[in-house]
Amino acid sequence: MNKKKIINDPVYGFITIPSELVFDLISHRFFQRLRYIKQLAMTHIVYPGAINTRFHHALGAMHLMSLALEVLKNKGHEISAEEEEAATIAILLHDIGHGPFSHALEHTLAQGIKHEDISLLMMNKLNEEFGGRLTTAINIFKGKYHRKFFCQLISGQVDLDRMDYLNRDSFYTGVSEGVISFDRIIKMFNVVDDQLVVEEKGIYSVEKFLIARRLMYWQVYLHKTVVAGEQLLVKILERAKELTSKGATLFATPALQHFLKNDINEQRFFKEEIHLQQFSKLDDQDIYASVKVWEDSEDFVLSQLCKMLNARKLYKVEISNEAPNPERVESLAYQTAASLGIDIQDVSYFVFTDTITNRAYNAESSNINILMKDGTLSDIAKASDLSNLESLDRTVKKHILCYLRGI
Repeated sequence: MNKKKIINDPVYGFITIPSELVFDLISHRFFQRLRYIKQLAMTHIVYPGAINTRFHHALGAMHLMSLALEVLKNKGHEISAEEEEAATIAILLHDIGHGPFSHALEHTLAQGIKHEDISLLMMNKLNEEFGGRLTTAINIFKGKYHRKFFCQLISGQVDLDRMDYLNRDSFYTGVSEGVISFDRIIKMFNVVDDQLVVEEKGIYSVEKFLIARRLMYWQVYLHKTVVAGEQLLVKILERAKELTSKGATLFATPALQHFLKNDINEQRFFKEEIHLQQFSKLDDQDIYASVKVWEDSEDFVLSQLCKMLNARKLYKVEISNEAPNPERVESLAYQTAASLGIDIQDVSYFVFTDTITNRAYNAESSNINILMKDGTLSDIAKASDLSNLESLDRTVKKHILCYLRGI
């Protein structure tokens, strides 16, 4: 069987599957599951076209990796066939550990467990299945490989992961502010002392990349209606878990039932294999099938929350720089309890506060080095003539208040 297939991608055109091993990994059920996990969680309630999946994103990032490695090889950097395949696999599988609705439910089903850690666990399982052929890819993913630029291409401040999701999310939402010159940036990639750098001619494209990321966060990822939808989904799962913990039996697929019944922390998840087995069967469909059934639940709170989501009657969300007035929050809580006829202890499902953050550039984590024409390296914030670029290197924190409309 010829496994060097081509895939027609709406963003980049034809994408080539470069090797038989990559084809077999894409065909694996761990990876195929990503077809049914939306990249942008509940964003489609604002931008109807935002139904692209983690499967799309992983293939797109893999394609960008092939472009980047070709550029670096043409600039005289030695990259072996094994390293090329390993880097391709590492970025292909970088998001394989995402759960239903991606980031929206990341800490709801399994407490405090990052998707990156589940990705690594899945990669280790695949490595066992494929006879150790993923070992180099795993070392690159973990940042343990001696040539650091491979990891920086996957996880850095100007990595191929971000490059694909900005481009792809812009395409599917129709928000043009996220469109970036990915091909220009990739062509300006270079390596100095095993660190990824961008040549000076690409500085304006990098500036646009950072600004686009900031705009996409406020306009798409943290749009207040998207926040309302995702918070509502979180509250639905929290209520379902609370009811199950008290002995109620709710409709759910076996995989979802497992996470409703068990309070799974990080230690348990990585120690007991059953949790990964069940997690690997979960996708968006498990959640939404249950939400449709729970609309008719005997529990008023769960039923009400599900009706709100299904009818798109979402929370009213206020976003501000300062924390909401506690007295106002308390007043809203009492009004809501009276309006719905519920106990005050259940009001937290309908009135609550939280915070959201946005940081377009994090120089503390790993900076973007610009290779100047004289051969020196300069951080993008210093090399740029944009006066506001340094302001992107700080976390912007905002407070949100969610409550029922009409209260």
